[in-house]
Amino acid sequence: MSALEIMDPKMDSGIVCTYYSIDEAIENGAAPIPISLDSTIDVRCTIDIMDHLLACEAAWHKGHSLAQTVFSCIYLLRLDRTAPHALLHSYCRIIRATCKAVVSVVSDARTHEEEDLFTMTYGLPLNGDGDDKCLSILNAVEETISRQLRACKATSSKRRLPEDLEPLQSNPNLEEGFCKALLCRLRFRKHFFHVLSCMKRPQGRGLESARKHIASCLTELESILKSADFLRSCFDESCEGDIDDKTTASGFEPIGFDAMLNSRLSAPTPPRAIKILSWKKAVEYFVKLLHDLDVICSYSLDPRLESLLRFVVQFQKSQPDLVARSHLQLLLVQDGKLYGRDPFFAVINKAAALPEATKNHDIQKNESFLQLGMLVMNLLKILCTNAAWQRRKLGKFLQDWRVIYVQLELAFRNEYGEVSSSSNDENTCMKIFQHILLWVEEQTYWIAFRFLILGFELELYSTGEYCMVYWYLYAVLIKLTEKTHLMMAVSHDTAKRKGKKKKDSPKDLARESRIPPAVLFLQCYICLAEGLTMMLAALRNEIPVFHSPSPFNTEHEKFVQHFELLQRACIPDHVSYPSYKESTTHARFSTLAMYNYFKDAQRIAKEVKSSFSNDPERLAELRKLEQGIFYPI
Repeated sequence: MSALEIMDPKMDSGIVCTYYSIDEAIENGAAPIPISLDSTIDVRCTIDIMDHLLACEAAWHKGHSLAQTVFSCIYLLRLDRTAPHALLHSYCRIIRATCKAVVSVVSDARTHEEEDLFTMTYGLPLNGDGDDKCLSILNAVEETISRQLRACKATSSKRRLPEDLEPLQSNPNLEEGFCKALLCRLRFRKHFFHVLSCMKRPQGRGLESARKHIASCLTELESILKSADFLRSCFDESCEGDIDDKTTASGFEPIGFDAMLNSRLSAPTPPRAIKILSWKKAVEYFVKLLHDLDVICSYSLDPRLESLLRFVVQFQKSQPDLVARSHLQLLLVQDGKLYGRDPFFAVINKAAALPEATKNHDIQKNESFLQLGMLVMNLLKILCTNAAWQRRKLGKFLQDWRVIYVQLELAFRNEYGEVSSSSNDENTCMKIFQHILLWVEEQTYWIAFRFLILGFELELYSTGEYCMVYWYLYAVLIKLTEKTHLMMAVSHDTAKRKGKKKKDSPKDLARESRIPPAVLFLQCYICLAEGLTMMLAALRNEIPVFHSPSPFNTEHEKFVQHFELLQRACIPDHVSYPSYKESTTHARFSTLAMYNYFKDAQRIAKEVKSSFSNDPERLAELRKLEQGIFYPI
């Protein structure tokens, strides 16, 4: 059926291309070797090719076809032709090896489902003989140019030049500038390839090395940006159009590219024009990508699931692109283990506040516990996808968590429902079941909360729907806070038994009676959600302009559209549209004044601040809560 797509080359002869094959393009001089007989122009054109390839690579990372971005370069399609041109040959080799590494990462992480085009190679020459030696070839070229740069500096200080060293090009006044422009581009490619290689090492062993290479990449990108002034000033010709829209630092059109040459290879989709990012935007993209990768590399590989989930959610706030998210997922889940080292039952064991000794218990072989481990693993994978994909998956995923809770509960009742006296081993099993059942409930409500918040980030709610959304958030937060408080009480009890205190001191009793900071933090959100619900309901009930029915669907239909997935999973129980109407129909400003929800939120936020003095992210959230800011108002 793909042959019947409109504009598909199999059926449509109206696609106009400059060249209909690579050989035809080469015969017509589209990708000459050498690029120019004038060595100065040859060097400048080589730099233009490097810059345009960087822009093409960024466009590919953004979801465009590999065939019509990076492999629109004819030199890459016939790499053996570039062998006489050492500089271009080394650069094209490292580009091809980098593309292969990126495709491998995204394919292994399986995040390419969001952007199917990303990993399609269309039979392009991505695998080449000798690509494992690309770094040694690049290093040799880099060393030659470094020697030439040192020679330039020696000439300026009237030192003697090495006799075997030939200049890059014929104009001695431009030699140093060209050497610097080339070196920063070659070094960026080298360090970026090292970043990708180090981050793929198992169990996060290459993260420290990757951070060093990331720092070097950022330094080289700064040098690349600085080289633009030199490249624009070294030729008298002026470039047409806005320089900021150009795909090269010099502003000249690159030689050896044809975006339509591979359009016939894009069989799954109709051919389309590809808008390549400008050179400046491409550099900005790589700067952001490197910062995102640096955040991943700086993570401490904390085995506590709560900290890990917070880290992933915080990381997603910077809206990382596909490549960074793929690397994060591969770091978190390796060989069916967390970070490739911690079995997921041990991770769940720790999260459920169970004693360390139970992490190797035989109960982990139970089918329900094996399924729970898979759910946690899949949760981490889902949280590494883009926001739209993540929300869609989380909504459906909630039912799986509800089902596993029911399965665990049934297994628990079957095993221990009628046991009056039990052995120590049975007591241990019972404790594992009880703790994990409570933890599964808490986790289910956390996923529901994340699902609702993502709706704000994706702008899925209209202003007229905020009242019902905040009401539902309030209902979810109440249950999440309740389960979190119970989980923390259980955790405290486990720690207390481990300490084996004979008698509690008055200080300890006072400490136990306090509400944990994490619970108070959630209570801030509860106060704001309830306050915003009542305020918006009162506005709607008392001021007619705020109550404007939609011509397309009723309020009940909107409720179903937004919360159907939560309702199917019964999250929370006994929450429905009639209960929403009952809660908000009688809201009035006169009654609203009696309950100052916002002041309560401010008071709690001030009280709990000191408990998060070492957590800048939580402090930033608390400052927003103090100001009455609940996403997105």
